[in-house]
Amino acid sequence: MEIYSPSDDSYLLSETLKSYLKNKHKNIKILDMGSGSGIQAQTCKDSGFKNVLCADINSEAIKHLKKQGFNSIKSNLFLNIDKKNKFDLIIFNPPYLPEDEKEPEDSKINTTAGKRGYEIVLKFLKQAKSHLNNNGSILLLFSSFSQPAIIKKQAEDSGYKIKEVSDKKLFFEELFVYEFRI
Repeated sequence: MEIYSPSDDSYLLSETLKSYLKNKHKNIKILDMGSGSGIQAQTCKDSGFKNVLCADINSEAIKHLKKQGFNSIKSNLFLNIDKKNKFDLIIFNPPYLPEDEKEPEDSKINTTAGKRGYEIVLKFLKQAKSHLNNNGSILLLFSSFSQPAIIKKQAEDSGYKIKEVSDKKLFFEELFVYEFRI
């Protein structure tokens, strides 16, 4: 299975994260969910943050991350992350596209969030609540293809306070990074 290579979404989240971390205490506990190539974990490390756990469903990504010196665990969302493990910040650049029957199976895991493009995002938000410290937050990226209104409504209905932190208009879609707090 291929490791997701950084693209417009990865770079937008990385730039947003860099700015977001500027006023944070260097000892906060960070989870980089769906780490892939490790771009977000590297952004944290370059910003002086050492307490970062990387998680990914892809075994190849985990090997790659460990070679780069990152504390990494293979996990489908929070499945293999101890329930007692709480984080001050969770970063996630999830698969966010609706299912495309023509897309090869091996790349779907990196791009497809379900039939409608938001199922993985909603599942993540539901599970993430129990892994956030008090005053913890989530930086989550999604696309105009992900039906943002549904994601935002479900999040608010689940008790999250949400705020758009950044966005980027591309030729064919718009990318958003939101902060979620409970």
